[in-house]
Parts: sequence; C-alpha cells; structure tokens
Amino acid sequence: MLALDTIDLRDDPDAHEYVKDEIVTVAFAREDGELLSREGPNRYRAGDALITGSTGDRWSVTRDRFDLKYVPVAPTLAGGDGPYRARPVAVLAKQIHEPFSIARVAGGDRLKGVAHDWVMQYAPGDYGLVENARFKQVYRRKV
Repeated sequence: MLALDTIDLRDDPDAHEYVKDEIVTVAFAREDGELLSREGPNRYRAGDALITGSTGDRWSVTRDRFDLKYVPVAPTLAGGDGPYRARPVAVLAKQIHEPFSIARVAGGDRLKGVAHDWVMQYAPGDYGLVENARFKQVYRRKV
C-alpha cells in the first residue's frame, strides 16, 4: 500500500482545484468519541461536527474548521444541529490509482483508500480522502 506521508498537491501537475456542492446533516458532538468512516477512524472532541453527507458517508470535522467550511441552511441556526451547505471553497484533489493511506494531519487518524479514490489537500499538512463514486457526485472542477 502506498503511504502518502510527504505529499504536497500544490506542486503536483496532476492535482487540480475542486469545489464541493453538497448539503450535509450535522450533529455537534456532546462528548469526545470516535466514528468509523469507510476510510478509517475519525476521532473527535466535544463540540466538533459529526457529518452525514448526501451519499450516507459519515466523518467528523473540528469545530474551528467546520465554521470555515459550512453555512447553516434555514431554519437551522449556526451552531445548531441540522442541515448545512458546503461553502464553495476550492480544495486541491488528486486521484490515486492504487491502494494508499494518508494521515489527516501529522500524527492524526490514518485513512485508507482503494485504487481510484481521491486525496484532498485543504491546506499544507491537512488532508482528507474521498471515495471515487462520492467524489464524482459532490465535487466539480473549479473553472
């Protein structure tokens, strides 16, 4: 399995900017815990967002990052459980053509992808992984 430990998509000619177009369902964690996504464990702290995507996938996002990435859909109020829309923020993405793994952050949860899944880079040292079928449903290339 390919370990993507030193990847930086800013310098990769095969990586491109994509924007997510999705409404997700959010519940804010009442206590610390862990949920298992298809890609691996997602540890979270009280107050972090526990997200269910439009495709049924689940993951967690730290509260400080969540507020930068999502806006509430009325009548949901910011910080309340309910539907949120992804902000149209471009992220770098690259499709990987063999099984791979990557840490969400240095020393953080390690995610595992299969051939044709996508590695996402939100910022230097901040990564995600999206299954190919889900990627095709919710991401569009930035023009």
